Amino acid sequence: MENSNKRIRIAVDAMGSDSAPKSEIEGSLLAIQANNADLTNYSIEIVLVGNKEIIEKNFSQNNISINEMQNNISIIDAKEVITMHDDPVASLKNKTDSSMLKGIQLLKEGKVDGYVSAGNTGATLTVATMILGRISGVTRPTIGVFFPTIKNKPVFLADVGATVECRARFLYEYAIMGSIYSKAVFGIENPSVGLLNVGEEDTKGAAEHLEAFKNFKASNLNFYGNVEGNDILKGTVDIVVTDGYTGNVIIKFAEGFLSLFNASLKQYKEKNADKKDKLDIAVPIIKELLLGFNYEEYGGTPLLGVKGTVIIGHGSSTPKAIKNMIFSAISSIEKNVCGKIEQAIA
Repeated sequence: MENSNKRIRIAVDAMGSDSAPKSEIEGSLLAIQANNADLTNYSIEIVLVGNKEIIEKNFSQNNISINEMQNNISIIDAKEVITMHDDPVASLKNKTDSSMLKGIQLLKEGKVDGYVSAGNTGATLTVATMILGRISGVTRPTIGVFFPTIKNKPVFLADVGATVECRARFLYEYAIMGSIYSKAVFGIENPSVGLLNVGEEDTKGAAEHLEAFKNFKASNLNFYGNVEGNDILKGTVDIVVTDGYTGNVIIKFAEGFLSLFNASLKQYKEKNADKKDKLDIAVPIIKELLLGFNYEEYGGTPLLGVKGTVIIGHGSSTPKAIKNMIFSAISSIEKNVCGKIEQAIA
């Protein structure tokens, strides 16, 4: 059986991550190998967008022949890079030969089916919105992330930084897009939605929360009601909706907690050498339990609301994370997430 019934093309910003292009190249190869091994009903082509000379040099250093991979990997030369310190809007004008602009332009022109990047999140959001445009009816695109819960199912949190100042209308759109994504990608038939607030009571929150609450209640959404911060990891609902400011603080706090936990574990091992045998058994179990917090597992976060499949990853993305970003994009393409959002919002 050959996995060639359908060909899915994914543009990868080869210069996006902190370790670019190494992670992007290795992650792309992992994705191709995994897809070939699974004998799926589609083949994948990775279009690496970035400095061709640097990319080819990396292939050579790893004894990989591009000619051998030509059916699965191609390179689009882009001399410039939008860094983490670049202003998103200015980059549109000043870095027209950047890997990000060229990659998203490929998506706009239909030359690829999806785009993934572990580069500047703000720039990816801005460039994608400006070049691809918003889905009709979407006021603000959103970025969402998944968190593990005690119910052994992920919760989708949106927004996590796309729009800092939020209106009731934006929150309502996030709920719709999050519901569609959760249903399409994770198979949750009727996802429950919670509005993040300072209390469960209907009368809690600022003006935009009160207005959003009324909109949710009057909609066809499976609206649970207001939820609090501790409900996120409890798995009280499938989707938690909040403004980008609050959502971004939550995910940064989670990242900080994991860093603290890993550092504390390392210090404990150094101070308690006599317990090494017990720790050697316990540590892998603890890390497995915290696997859901590992961004590598989900790879990246979807940018919902633009006319195209865009997955945004962490700057420190490893090859494994890049691989999973590619598969996240493929899943969204196969499930026609963009089309379903357009239909629902309309």
